[in-house]
Amino acid sequence: MNNNKKYGFDTRTIHGGSTGKNPNNALNPPIFQTSTFVFDNIDHAEQVMSFKSDDYVYTRGNNPTLRLLENRMAELEYGKGAVAFSSGMAAISSVLFSFLKPNDNIIVHRTLYGSSYSVVTKLLPKYNVEYKIVDLTNLEELKTAIDGKTKIIYFESPSNPNLAIINIKRVAQIAKDKNIKVIVDNTFASPYFQNPLLLGADVVVHSATKYICGHGDVVGGVAVAKDKDYIQSLKFDYMCEFGGVMSPFNAWLLLRGLKTLGLRMRQHEKNAIEVAKFLKNHPKIESVMYPGLEDFKGHDIAKEQMNGFGAMISFEIDGGLEDVKKFVEKIKLAQLAVSLGDCETLIEVPAIMTHRGYPNEKLREFGLTDSMVRISVGLEDYQDIIEDLEQAL
Repeated sequence: MNNNKKYGFDTRTIHGGSTGKNPNNALNPPIFQTSTFVFDNIDHAEQVMSFKSDDYVYTRGNNPTLRLLENRMAELEYGKGAVAFSSGMAAISSVLFSFLKPNDNIIVHRTLYGSSYSVVTKLLPKYNVEYKIVDLTNLEELKTAIDGKTKIIYFESPSNPNLAIINIKRVAQIAKDKNIKVIVDNTFASPYFQNPLLLGADVVVHSATKYICGHGDVVGGVAVAKDKDYIQSLKFDYMCEFGGVMSPFNAWLLLRGLKTLGLRMRQHEKNAIEVAKFLKNHPKIESVMYPGLEDFKGHDIAKEQMNGFGAMISFEIDGGLEDVKKFVEKIKLAQLAVSLGDCETLIEVPAIMTHRGYPNEKLREFGLTDSMVRISVGLEDYQDIIEDLEQAL
């Protein structure tokens, strides 16, 4: 079923990437929980290790369970191949290193997930890779920032945590003229709501821990690309050598999670729209950041490049950090936690949790404040989520 657009999204999350019957006619694929694979003879070993055969050597390089997950993710994102990683950060850092060398520079959006920001601003400079922080919603600012050493434009859309929407197609057009690679973190949207490769991006990355899994019991990452040769290099020159391999059991759990991705995303979004409307009309809320609101800055671009608006909302409480702390500590139903995309509604304070790596003096400049709360709207009855927020406010 590779890249077969004849089937709908929900069908592809269940059947995509499958190559035939499972062993012993099992409905679900088995977990190949093995580190090593055996060869029939020396000739067989030579065939496999010279890539003349699709058989397996060692799970750090490939494994049937991992391969099925990679094939399915490639199909859902309309890529030519994918690489599974042990975490979202393993995927992100490996992809960045795969394109960069000393004296290159990378352009990133001004709001990124905290660990991604740390990789760009603290780790890459140790290898003489420079970075430029730009407001990528301003395309003229992007054009000005590009120079002869720029090799990557990297961003999230919607961005974490202020949900900024970046015009992927326009950024990709600008980058293509300069032979610059565009890498998009699609974690917030998931393949259900957005497909960056169809909009011109070169690589899409996911923290599979989030919506791909959906149940808060797996840590994993995935990178998908349009270039099959690049995927081969990413897998064997970077994932294998850095060692960020996903376990077969986690791959199996992600395959299970994918089966309900469409169902979950539809309900997540339905709940989020109701929660966003409630927050927007509450007198103690200063601002609401959600792409589904018509007066949100990126609403029109989101409508154009997304199939929906997702379930991540950030909002600012009228007050300061102490008021925010009181609010989250009065929450009863939602869970105070740093992750997102689970069945449970999760709430957090970016300035002191997921984005604490940002320098305090830069928070507002980068679109963050200490009165901001981020909520990952779960699958509970939305009336219960709203009642919980209301009593805490």
